[in-house]
Amino acid sequence: MARYLVTGAAGFIAARVIELLLDGGHSVVGVDNLNAAYDVRMKEYRLKRLVGRPGFHFHKLDISERGEVEALAVAAGTVDGVINLAARAGVRSSVEDPWVFVQTNMLGTLNLLEYCRRLQVPKFILASTSSLYGAHNPIPFREDADTDRPLQPYAASKKGAEALAYSYHYLHGIDVTVFRYFTVYGPAGRPDMVMFRFCQWIAEGRKVRMNGDGKQSRGFTYVDDIARGTILGLKPVGYEIINLGGHEVIRMDELIGMLEARLACKAEIEYGPLHPADALVNQANVEKAGRLLGWEPNVTLDQGVSNLVNWYLAERAWASQVATP
Repeated sequence: MARYLVTGAAGFIAARVIELLLDGGHSVVGVDNLNAAYDVRMKEYRLKRLVGRPGFHFHKLDISERGEVEALAVAAGTVDGVINLAARAGVRSSVEDPWVFVQTNMLGTLNLLEYCRRLQVPKFILASTSSLYGAHNPIPFREDADTDRPLQPYAASKKGAEALAYSYHYLHGIDVTVFRYFTVYGPAGRPDMVMFRFCQWIAEGRKVRMNGDGKQSRGFTYVDDIARGTILGLKPVGYEIINLGGHEVIRMDELIGMLEARLACKAEIEYGPLHPADALVNQANVEKAGRLLGWEPNVTLDQGVSNLVNWYLAERAWASQVATP
C-alpha cells in the first residue's frame, strides 16, 4: 500500500478522497490550516470523521508558509504522491481579496512542488478550476480551450499554479495531473456553493437569493465521483490537464424545483443582478478523463440531490446554523 500527502484535508473534496484512500488500505498525511474562508464548523465535521482512523495522520499548517511546509518535510518525510487540494476558492470572494488567493493557490503550490523536488516525490496532483473557461470558449469546455484570459483573480491564481506545476514537471521530471474541477456537490458540501445554500434556505424558510433570472446553468457532479476520479489521477500521465465533473447540466430554477420537491417546502426567491464574475453556462467535456483514466460518473443528479437533502435533514440541528454567504 502507498502513503500520500493530501492538503486541504478538512475540505469537501479532500476529506472524501482521504476516506477512499484509507478504505483502500493506504495511509494518508493530511494537512489543513482550518481557515475561516467559510464556516469552520463544516471543516470540523469532516475532519472529525477522519481523525482516529488507522493510517491517518493530521498536521495543522498553512501551505503558503514556506517554513511550515519545510518542517512538514522533516516531520512527515517522503510520500508516494502529493494531492494538493488545499485552495482558496470562490469567484466573487477573489475579487474582494485577491492577495489570499495568490498566497494559497500559487505560493502554496510552489511550496509543495519544492517539497516534491527535495524529497523526490514522483507524483503531484493539482486541483484547478473550471472558472478558467470563459464566455469565448466553445461549450462544453475542452481542456485545449484558450484559458489565457481568466475573468477573476481566483481563476488567474489557478492558471499560475498550473504553469508552476508544468515547470516542475519539465525541470525535475515530476509526474503531474491537473484536474479542472467543475461544480461539485453532496453531503457536507461547501456552504458558499449554490447546492448547500439553496437547500438550507428552502428548508429553513429563508429567502433564496438568486443572482440573475434563474436561467443560468451549471454542470454538477457528485463528490464521490470526483473523489474517485482524483484517485485515478495518481497513475503516471506525464503532464496532463483533465476536466473532472460538470457532466450533468441543470438550470438554477430547475434545481430549486428539485430541492422544493424533496424538502416539501416552497422557495421564496429574491432575484438580483447577475454578478459580472459569474458565467451563464458551465459544462464540461469529460472525454479525456474517460480516455486517460477510465473515469465516468456513476451518481445521477437525481440520486445525488436526494443524498444531500437526506444528509441535511439528519444534521439539521447544526447545519441549519452554518453561515451561507
